[in-house]
Amino acid sequence: MIVRVLGALLGLLALAQPVSAAGDVDRLLAAALGQIGVTTSYDPGYARLSYPGGDVPIDRGVCSDVIIRAMRAVDVDLQVELQRDMRDHFAAYPSLWGLKRPDSNIDHRRVPNLETWFARKGKTLPVTNAAADYLPGDFVSWRLDDGLPHIGIVAAQRSADQLRPLIIHNIGAGVRAEDLLFAWPISGHYRWFSAAAAP
Repeated sequence: MIVRVLGALLGLLALAQPVSAAGDVDRLLAAALGQIGVTTSYDPGYARLSYPGGDVPIDRGVCSDVIIRAMRAVDVDLQVELQRDMRDHFAAYPSLWGLKRPDSNIDHRRVPNLETWFARKGKTLPVTNAAADYLPGDFVSWRLDDGLPHIGIVAAQRSADQLRPLIIHNIGAGVRAEDLLFAWPISGHYRWFSAAAAP
């Protein structure tokens, strides 16, 4: 009897494996949404950060800081991950800032570097005009009308007409969830967790 009960429990645990990843998506989204009303300003200034786990004050940041803080909730420190990869493959990253070597204070806070890192990790998905292709927990990057890069996280919440997912991002007035998936040309679409695991 005990053996059968244990076997049944182990079977249930095996079936529940994708739920763990879904739980990670939930944690990622909760950490992103938790920044709303907390990170209330936009500050692109260079700052010296501790390493690992360095961060600017929580009341401020840029679009990439939304991603960085959310990913730490699922045990991924982008500051560390980018430094490791950039140390070994510096030439694979954009040379837009005239740097000769990685800088752990800023590299992970730059959208083109995040786009490169996600791509190098095999997390790139097609860019489409179909809202259904963008699942909660996905990362989307754009080029704004002035050419500047921007990045956000696809939320589980929907637009007022229910046609598009909201985007959790910081574009100047602090972290918000807004209906802007197709507001600018999308330059990148990335999914850290498998599609089957998304809620």
